Parts: sequence; C-alpha cells; structure tokens
Amino acid sequence: MLIIMKKNASGETLDAVKEYLINRGFDIHQSTGANHVIIGIIGNTDSLGEKEIEVMEGVSQVVRIRKDD
Repeated sequence: MLIIMKKNASGETLDAVKEYLINRGFDIHQSTGANHVIIGIIGNTDSLGEKEIEVMEGVSQVVRIRKDD
C-alpha cells in the first residue's frame, strides 16, 4: 500500500500518519520528492482500510497494491 501525502502537508501531519502505521505493527519506507512525500507500507495490509487513512489530515491518496495470485 502506498500513501501519497498532500504537497502542503506539515511535518507534524506526516509524523502522525507514520506513527499511526508503526503503532499498528507496520514497517514503512518514506520517499520524499520535490512535491510529495510517499509512504510505502511494508507488511500484510489486509487489516488496513484505505478509507481510514484517506480521511487523515494531510493524506492526498491511498493506493493498494494488487496481490499476485
């Protein structure tokens, strides 16, 4: 799963999203670009709903990576 943060998301907002994920047992990988920060979630994200993350402050988009069969 990937979380794309809004361009104007503050550092505090980014930290809150990362803390939310880490507290739920996920590892994360952050990629910081010129306009957006992307958080890659490492682990079984079946228990994590896109909607619960999309409503968090600073989140622009949540993309679930399709599982290979």
